Amino acid sequence: MAHGPMTFVVRKGNMKYLLTSAGIKNTSIQDALVALLGKPIAESSALCIPTGMHPFRGGPVGAYRFISGTAPNPMSGLGWASLGVLELTALPSVKSEYWVAAVQEADALLVSGGDVFYLCRWMKESGLADLLPSLRETVYVGVSAGSMVTAPIFGETYNDPERPFVIDTGLGLVDFALLPHLDHEDHPESSTDKVGRMAAEVPVPTYGIDDETAIQVVDGAVKVISEGHWKLFTP
Repeated sequence: MAHGPMTFVVRKGNMKYLLTSAGIKNTSIQDALVALLGKPIAESSALCIPTGMHPFRGGPVGAYRFISGTAPNPMSGLGWASLGVLELTALPSVKSEYWVAAVQEADALLVSGGDVFYLCRWMKESGLADLLPSLRETVYVGVSAGSMVTAPIFGETYNDPERPFVIDTGLGLVDFALLPHLDHEDHPESSTDKVGRMAAEVPVPTYGIDDETAIQVVDGAVKVISEGHWKLFTP
């Protein structure tokens, strides 16, 4: 699928990123999270962002499971000292000083998967996207679409011969793209072959990662943490 020239800006900041395919799936990824926090999870506070789940059939149930820590990727069920919910669609109607303070005080932001286009829209419209680069010690933990949205330009794959993938502008928080669920039996649209063809249309490096892999970014330095498999596609 061809597309015209796309411009993008990478917004540098001091925030730390742990971009996962399916959450904290193994010891290596959990150890990386603890290291980024600089203290145990049991002494850390987090806000979970379920917004990406809403556009799906069963979205209310998916959002609840993410919030309650009962999802297959129990990000909210890791034993945080305190946990809150940051619903992006509500933020435009809330006093900004209230939710901004809550974000600034959190040790981690847990961003659920779901519809990456919807999540990207509300990251921008809520004002959170503009705030993120100013956060100095916060750890951004993405799951699936919550990871994809951080890219300057991302691609989403589909099992549709008429629309095999769609390329769109992300938030520009990191300088690469990411495609989760690489070669997962439940995600045939994320085969290595299809991800490679999609990545050829994306003008930044693209990491294809499976559910046992995460990408860590600290001060712009990228580190792959994996007990599974992954592949880097260069434009």
